Amino acid sequence: MPGGGFCKLPSGSVVVALSLPSPVGDGTSVRFLVHAANRARALTRLRNLGLRAVYLRGNAEPPTPDEITAVLHHPDGLLWRGDPGAAPELWHPIRALLSSARTA
Repeated sequence: MPGGGFCKLPSGSVVVALSLPSPVGDGTSVRFLVHAANRARALTRLRNLGLRAVYLRGNAEPPTPDEITAVLHHPDGLLWRGDPGAAPELWHPIRALLSSARTA
C-alpha cells in the first residue's frame, strides 16, 4: 500500500519517506528515503529519476529515527530498500534500483 511521510530536521531540511510499488514491476513495494531542503524538492528528486506519479499526501508513515540516520549519512541523500514487511534488508543507493529496472 503506498504511503509516506516526512520529518523536518532542526537544520530546516526534511527527510521524506515513501512506500511505492517497485519500478521493476515485480509486485513488491519499495521504501524510498530522500533528504532535501523541502518536501517539494524531495519529490522532484524522485520525479527526475523517472518516478513520475509521486505525491505525498499526509504524514501517515513518517521516517523512523533509523531511516533518518541512514539517509543523512549517505552522500547522495537518496536510498531505497524492499518491502519493510519482508525480511530485513540493508539500504541501497538509488542507482542500484534504477540499473535493475533498466535490465528487467
